[in-house]
Amino acid sequence: MKIKKFSIWITIALLAAFVILAVTPVLGAPKNTVRVWVSYQSGKKAEVARVLKSNKAIVNYDFPELGAYVVTLPAAALNGIVRNPFVLDVEVDPERYPVDPIKVSLEPGPHDDMDDNGQVVPWGIDAVQARDVWDPEEGEALATGEGIKVCIIDTGYYRKHEDLLESSRIVTGMSQVDNEWFTDGYGHGSHVAGTISAVNNALGVVGVTPGTVDFHIVKIFDNSGAWVRKAHASDLVKAIYSCRDEGANVISMSLSGTSSNKKEQKAFDSLYAAGILHVAAASNEHVADATVDPYHYPASYDSVISVAALDYFNQIAGFSQRNDKVELAAPGVGVLSTVPYIDQTSLTVDGSTYPGIIVEYAERGSVTGDLVNGGQCISTGDWVDKVVLCERGTNSFYEKTMNVQNSGGLAAVIYNNTTGDLYATLGEGYTSEIIAITITQELGQYLVANKLGLPATVASEFTQPASGYEAWDGTSMATPHVSGVAALIWSAHPEWTNVQIRTAMTATAIDLGDDGRDMLFGYGLVQAKDALEYLLGK
Repeated sequence: MKIKKFSIWITIALLAAFVILAVTPVLGAPKNTVRVWVSYQSGKKAEVARVLKSNKAIVNYDFPELGAYVVTLPAAALNGIVRNPFVLDVEVDPERYPVDPIKVSLEPGPHDDMDDNGQVVPWGIDAVQARDVWDPEEGEALATGEGIKVCIIDTGYYRKHEDLLESSRIVTGMSQVDNEWFTDGYGHGSHVAGTISAVNNALGVVGVTPGTVDFHIVKIFDNSGAWVRKAHASDLVKAIYSCRDEGANVISMSLSGTSSNKKEQKAFDSLYAAGILHVAAASNEHVADATVDPYHYPASYDSVISVAALDYFNQIAGFSQRNDKVELAAPGVGVLSTVPYIDQTSLTVDGSTYPGIIVEYAERGSVTGDLVNGGQCISTGDWVDKVVLCERGTNSFYEKTMNVQNSGGLAAVIYNNTTGDLYATLGEGYTSEIIAITITQELGQYLVANKLGLPATVASEFTQPASGYEAWDGTSMATPHVSGVAALIWSAHPEWTNVQIRTAMTATAIDLGDDGRDMLFGYGLVQAKDALEYLLGK
């Protein structure tokens, strides 16, 4: 009895700490509420339901196969719920987020290929040997992905995208946040879908499987930006059950959270035992100089393949999570894929038009004025009706833009102080009345040296929905490469099991780090053709 009481007090203390740190209000719920899993004794579901109702709990989910409710209830009621004799356990329902990507380019990169039809083959497609399977140089395709269903749990799916058309596949879906799983306000889910299976045509890009796998889409995150798009472990459990019910073979999850959950783990384990293969992002939160990073979930459950991100040179990406749960690695840097919008930003000077990138939260539009040099734009200047070049450095992007705006300038054109594209932001909660864009260091220095005083037009337009393409970094981008490879090789013999597919991928991965499995690369870079030949006994 003393042991039981001690356990109860530990549970209450932990939950109380959670309430202080992360009270979770929901729509229609009062303040100071907490969202928890409540597990009940066999045969006592009704009794626990009555207790929850009497404590003003809002039932988010009822999972009879897990023997649990997920409820939002007043934090003050936790003590009584934990002590109820019919309650086995009360556990926090941790948050889950998309693994936010780093947007790096609007154009194909130097390592991408172009096929005979003018279609871009993103570099990751050949890095994982996809074309060696479905488009070998000699002979017939070994497999295409046809007949396999991949379930994508993400921000939705833009089904009218020119490279995600349903004519060659069956696409089903459901949304847990609105009524439109077939839309994608943010683009994360559509980018994932394109990597898995963009159509093999004369447009845009091609995926790991050439437009052949079937999709089931679960929209678990809404259309808003960044960290607003949270969900919970219980939402993810609901999502994977939808994947199961729709006959998915592979579940692809470019999402993550910092806390585990026993019921969530049980759900993943049970679906894995039933034959479904889970693939998830290791996450993008590597701590500089850290040898081992914390586990993120669901990737770190044993029944889930945790995927790390590689660059073009098979080096681990600087952001990629590193721990002993990492199982496979895949391309995750500069991955060009489908997005549900077109973002067109440019600078035109002396008859030449150059690409630019809008500064996040800045005004858009089109203006023309004489081009002037503002240095680092650390103060206001004589810039009325001018387009002002500002070098990155010393002060913030917001301060540079405001100095141009307060000087009567028409637009701020901020050029990088190092090589590569520059993705900048005014900062959440800040806006501008003028256009602000970024350009490369090389272009900025060229314009300062050769084009000052000439008329310059700055234009930025965002169109959504539309069939667009962008290159992003992230373990979110690596994950669909592994999901796609699994679907591709599985289609050769659909009677193979998820365990066989997983074993083949780990056994044939290119070992990139320390000999054998390591915390950076897992078993290494996934290889489609080698895994398929392993399964075929070749």
